[in-house]
Amino acid sequence: MNKVAVYRKEHFNAAHRLFNAAWSKEKNDAVFGLCNNENYHGHNYELVVKVVGLPNPQTGYVIDTKQLSNLIKQEIHTRFDHKNLNLDTEEFKNLNPTAENIAITIYNLLAPKLEEGLELTIILYETERNFVEYPIR
Repeated sequence: MNKVAVYRKEHFNAAHRLFNAAWSKEKNDAVFGLCNNENYHGHNYELVVKVVGLPNPQTGYVIDTKQLSNLIKQEIHTRFDHKNLNLDTEEFKNLNPTAENIAITIYNLLAPKLEEGLELTIILYETERNFVEYPIR
């Protein structure tokens, strides 16, 4: 049997501020620009979760997409949707909520919940033109 990739697309809305507390305001402004707005700014994140594996011979599923959707809603949507990532989440209290760090965090939240042998990839769109992928294989 051959491996198959299953994709689930979800979205969430969140605010954040990119900055390094160890740096001066001037350095933060130089590195992060408008994303260093002290009053934060928001994004409509598009999340694509890719799961690769062998289809189950009894169901034909790599993963039940309804179960995957529920997992994403439980672990990601309820945790990050309509939140200020810097202020309202434990994950980003001490971690700069860049798209890269958000994707890694999402991966780390979802991966342990999947059946052994399934491969997970996270694609996170911060804007229509800016997106990240984790991990890179």
